[in-house]
Amino acid sequence: MKAILITVMLIIVVIAIYNQAVGGNAGTRKQVTDSGGRMNGTIERINP
Repeated sequence: MKAILITVMLIIVVIAIYNQAVGGNAGTRKQVTDSGGRMNGTIERINP
């Protein structure tokens, strides 16, 4: 029973850390979106 409780708590901690790393204010999702917007602007400014 103790091992199951520790496993469940560890899974919850991993999920919380993942959510903060990816979905936080400075998370990777926001960084990728911002970077994509900058790349889009750069590509639009290129004159063929």
